[in-house]
Amino acid sequence: MSAIPGLRTLASLGLSLVSIPALATQAQAQTTAATLFATHYNTKSIYTLSLSRASNGSYTLTESSKLETCGEYPSWITLDAETGTIYCSDEYGWKNEQETVNGSLTALSVDEGVLTEIAKTDAAPSGVNNVVYEGDGGEQYLAIAHYSGSAVSTYALPLEDGADPLQLFEFELSAPGTVPANQDAPHPHQALLDPTGAFVLVPDLGADLVRVFAIDKANGKLNTCPPLNYTLGGGPRHAVFSTASEDQQLRLQGSRAPRDTAGTVLYVAGELNGKVEAFAVSYQESGCLAFKQIEAEVPYPEEFPEGASLGEIRLADSHLYVSVRSDKAFDGNDSIAKLDLDRDGNFEFQNINSSGGEVPRTFAINKAGDLVAVGNQVSSNVAIVERDPDTGLLGSVVTSLFIGTPGDPDNSLSGLSSIIWDE
Repeated sequence: MSAIPGLRTLASLGLSLVSIPALATQAQAQTTAATLFATHYNTKSIYTLSLSRASNGSYTLTESSKLETCGEYPSWITLDAETGTIYCSDEYGWKNEQETVNGSLTALSVDEGVLTEIAKTDAAPSGVNNVVYEGDGGEQYLAIAHYSGSAVSTYALPLEDGADPLQLFEFELSAPGTVPANQDAPHPHQALLDPTGAFVLVPDLGADLVRVFAIDKANGKLNTCPPLNYTLGGGPRHAVFSTASEDQQLRLQGSRAPRDTAGTVLYVAGELNGKVEAFAVSYQESGCLAFKQIEAEVPYPEEFPEGASLGEIRLADSHLYVSVRSDKAFDGNDSIAKLDLDRDGNFEFQNINSSGGEVPRTFAINKAGDLVAVGNQVSSNVAIVERDPDTGLLGSVVTSLFIGTPGDPDNSLSGLSSIIWDE
């Protein structure tokens, strides 16, 4: 009787037919749970990361690929999931009385985690954050905050090689601010959309303002509105909106509580004064916004550590999270503070949790709400922290990956700069 084809090969490999299902089971024991993207200042690169979860529940984070792109100092990436495009801002460049040296803006396509550079253009100096917004017909645009460039720029999308900005707003200070070392000039640090998609807001750390722009939906251009005058010396860095839930809206309509104190609320992290400040937002007939401060507190269990500062701020359900950089509260690692919101938009500090590294410049919560990716700048690692979607409590670091080279605590243009989920 002749041998069954293939059996000799299996035997030579030390395998049997019985072992094939076992191999299949082993292959299924670990599956890719998610893809993330991270940028690094020193390596001038965007990294594709793969997060896997084994059948026993343990996580592993690995580097899938690395692409050198996005200029001298890749600082921030925004993913437009609908078009599968990443927009990367470059913090290179400067502006002074003698000269202006531009940075860049890069667009990359995303295909199953693989990045391909598709367009690049010069941009105003020191782009640190960007956001996609839309016109009436679904046309897309990008707004960019330029820190050292003291500017806000906009671009029509899709981005083309060598494209000129649609608009460029440049700002000046008549005199240094309350904290001259950080407020020598306007320093826009973020661009974010309001919940209606009708306004772009820009926290300006140097000017103690949150700048407000109304979007002209017909052409994508921004029109200047009166800003939110922030606490002097507060240094607004990043912000996030919350809106009242449907049952809260019904309660408000039947109560005598002022409508503008419990609907849309803007929460701002002040880098210079260490406070989270909350502002009730009302939409005016003039086509602009009005703000009323409702709370301002330091999100920390005790006296705020000297040298510490707030970084990123995020919202998930009725919970606020803000990163605390350089507090070294967890054996040298820094913190993420959790604050709970009440139905009127007020917040109460709950606790701090380890960021899993040093100087958490940014972090992102996945859509499922059960994991938080923390980008620790100086330790240059991405830490994945578990989160309870029901209580909002953060847990332990389930996996961590070091990327590139560590950052220099005295050089803000070093180390890991941003992290996002591919979702």
